[in-house]
Amino acid sequence: MPHSHSPTLTRVRAAYARIEAVDRPEIWIDLRPRAEAEAEAEAIDARLAAGAHLPLAGRLVAVKGNIDVHGLPTTAGCPAYAYTPDADAPVVARLRAAGALVLGTTNLDQFATGLVGTRSPYGAVRGAHDPSRVSGGSSAGSAVAVALGLVDFALGTDTAGSGRVPAAFNGIVGLKPTRGLVPTTGVVPACASLDCVTVFARTLPEAEQALAHMASPPDRALPPLPPRTPGPWRVAVPPREQLGELDEGWAEAYEATVTRLRAAGADVRPLDLAPFTEAAAMLYQGAFVAERYTAVGAFVDKAIADGVDSLDPTVAGIITRARDIPAHRLFADQDQLATLRTRALAELADADALLLPTTPGHPTLAEVAADPLGANARLGRFTNSTNLFDLAAVAVPAGEADGLPFGVMLIGPAFTDDRLARLAAELQPDTRLAVVGAHLSGQPLNPQLLSLGARLERTTTTAPAYRLHALRTDPPKPGLVHVGEGGAPIETEIWRLPAEGLGRLLTTLPRPMALGSVELSDGTRAPGFLCEPTALRDAPDITEHGGWRRYLAR
Repeated sequence: MPHSHSPTLTRVRAAYARIEAVDRPEIWIDLRPRAEAEAEAEAIDARLAAGAHLPLAGRLVAVKGNIDVHGLPTTAGCPAYAYTPDADAPVVARLRAAGALVLGTTNLDQFATGLVGTRSPYGAVRGAHDPSRVSGGSSAGSAVAVALGLVDFALGTDTAGSGRVPAAFNGIVGLKPTRGLVPTTGVVPACASLDCVTVFARTLPEAEQALAHMASPPDRALPPLPPRTPGPWRVAVPPREQLGELDEGWAEAYEATVTRLRAAGADVRPLDLAPFTEAAAMLYQGAFVAERYTAVGAFVDKAIADGVDSLDPTVAGIITRARDIPAHRLFADQDQLATLRTRALAELADADALLLPTTPGHPTLAEVAADPLGANARLGRFTNSTNLFDLAAVAVPAGEADGLPFGVMLIGPAFTDDRLARLAAELQPDTRLAVVGAHLSGQPLNPQLLSLGARLERTTTTAPAYRLHALRTDPPKPGLVHVGEGGAPIETEIWRLPAEGLGRLLTTLPRPMALGSVELSDGTRAPGFLCEPTALRDAPDITEHGGWRRYLAR
């Protein structure tokens, strides 16, 4: 029998029920058998009950199908290429060591070649919000699994924008770390010198938490970043005409984002985008695409000769054409890229980040089918140059355009990942809510928050002025009460949710719970759930455990 409090097992069962309910089989290449996932969940819960430190316990993960997961085939989106890995890729192993549970591997543009999510024999991955539109690629299945609430976060890869374009199209966060910050061992390469493992999540703090467990010390020596000059955030923005043709409503949504940053106190300054867009065009039109042939070209050539029918024709064409690019052209392109990079970094020198729309628009499945190369090339206009220039980036939701999710990117120099995330947080204008019990991540009432669009911001503690009691309720929940002296810090999660979502939540809040102002360890306050003192007469004081989860795991 499972432990009486088995949060991971509960979440796994809910996830498989939701996977069945949404009926999007094209998301997955291999979904683990439910019984196998449940057994692992019970093992995680048992470790927690025994006192193990598992900071990602209960978090469910999807992994792009070009990243090794032990026990599942690695296909890279091509059944004929599949192999069985001997071990997890390091990024997967690190997440599992922290308590995360992998549900399966996800669909992608074959060999991670594409930004559309339709180039796969496992089916085109449809957008999470409008199934008539593409999901974005190549990390298509991972992004949609997160957007539809099937998993908490997911791994993708990004060579030309594959960790950011799907985030924008599906209204989620995509972190593309500095190259080398996260190991790519155990990843089928697209362009090995440019590839990055990325993370998708519904919130920025969730994505950052996952990335922190995936990262390792840099494998290359760089001079330390110069200290940031004090003052407001400095954000570079190109002139409107340099953005080129955008979908209807895209320019207005972008300008609204710039306005929000100004209102938040940012110093918005001009930037010449030309070196970025010129380099972006070189990624596929120049010689750098030859590295894709180095990665899988021999396999593709043999598969064509053998008549393998699972090759995507568009992907096969891109890879085989790269075979015949002369070496002298690569050296010429490297020289040109070095010049463009110098210009680009000079443009960024007096800014913390460059703000761009993640894509120029969001095509339909039919539009991509009619012009697969042209539609794909357009989507990489703003993303293709990032890895060529060795930059870091974060893609975040920024409202809607023409009724669809609209996303922006913040791009900065290598190893400014934390700085970009702090700046990106300025674009999340929601209400905060402090929770200490049944609404915590992995707890029975957490789905209420998720259904209202809530996003985890961070985990902290209250000020040492509260006591926690175990209420006799169904489901079990604690009562937080302010006592002033004689209190203790209590583990607290801070969630962000739309203001209207908080209002809807309050209409369902049962007695003895009440909304009040909770003082946090840093001296700030946030609305949060408190308990009427009259309900504490028969409720054991559990303050000594420091939080509800630790009490349950006692």
